[in-house]
Amino acid sequence: MTTELTVRRAEAEADTPLLDAHLVVDRGTFRLDLRLTINPGEVVALLGPNGAGKSTALRTLAGLTPLHAGHVTLAGQDLDRPDARHWTPTERRPIGVVFQDYLLFPHLTALDNVGFGPRRHGVDRRRARELAAGWLDRMGLADQARRKPRQLSGGQAQRVALARALAVEPALLLLDEPLAALDARTRLETRAELQRHLTAHPGATLLVTHDPLDALVLADRLVIVEDGRLVQEGDAASITAQPRTDYVARLVGLNLYRGRADGSLVRITDDFALTVAEAPQGAVFVAFPPSAVALHPDRPDGSPRNTWPATISGIQRQGDNLRVQLTGPVEVAADITPAAAAQLRIGPGQPVWAAVKATETRAYPAGRN
Repeated sequence: MTTELTVRRAEAEADTPLLDAHLVVDRGTFRLDLRLTINPGEVVALLGPNGAGKSTALRTLAGLTPLHAGHVTLAGQDLDRPDARHWTPTERRPIGVVFQDYLLFPHLTALDNVGFGPRRHGVDRRRARELAAGWLDRMGLADQARRKPRQLSGGQAQRVALARALAVEPALLLLDEPLAALDARTRLETRAELQRHLTAHPGATLLVTHDPLDALVLADRLVIVEDGRLVQEGDAASITAQPRTDYVARLVGLNLYRGRADGSLVRITDDFALTVAEAPQGAVFVAFPPSAVALHPDRPDGSPRNTWPATISGIQRQGDNLRVQLTGPVEVAADITPAAAAQLRIGPGQPVWAAVKATETRAYPAGRN
């Protein structure tokens, strides 16, 4: 196979992404317009709400959906460039795909499922089976080689699908919600296994996921799309520290508001402002975790600079605590202990007072990311 040599050549070219893509796809009133680059050995997670364009992006890279404009360039070679009328079929792209439901061939053994890709690339049957056996061994599945998909557990099927994708030595590995079908315990174990294999993969990897934990654990960089467009990208630390949309804030578990700062006062609405520890002048975001929100039956006295009346609109379990949703001059989430909830005797529709210390808030410019 030549893919490994292609990857090495791309690695040798300093500052050259292995994947360089501008994905433009029109579907009725929806348009995906996303620029995406991935370096050799890098894992990028693509996140966004339902309908944001994540699956469309994956399908265009895989060659299942053609571009209307833009380009897909992998290891220096154009795979799709509409303006030049250049198109490379799916089966000729140096790409491996792991779909959400794995799509293993039900009539083939695990060994033959993994060997299918090399066979399609012209490798003879004996060598393909040797390669497949090697990949199953790396996945800890050597003893499952003769089993068919229906005889495998969810975690085992996921690893067979990953082995099948990697067996063709892809320059680009695409993972479509690879852990979504697993139960919580299997997901934890398989995530650790997947992280190990992705770290060893020399090519580029794109992980499409709804799960922020999968993204934070597995990816080097997060790319977040909403309504077909990039809204934020960066490493996990920068994304979690400074979310820029409501979706991203919910993703990383923060309350987020946009306002205009004048000194330490940030006006969120005409009738509501927050006092913060420090803020740049002008348009800013203000963020704070639900754990920073204290609830009181009556207006509190003392240190909190930010207090306002609110009404409980919902209560959910959040780990060992309760996540309380509040309406009022702004919507806010608060995390409280079960003991505090019992003391407050909280319930939907109950009026309370919310309080947040200025020192618990973080303000940052609301300009473009």
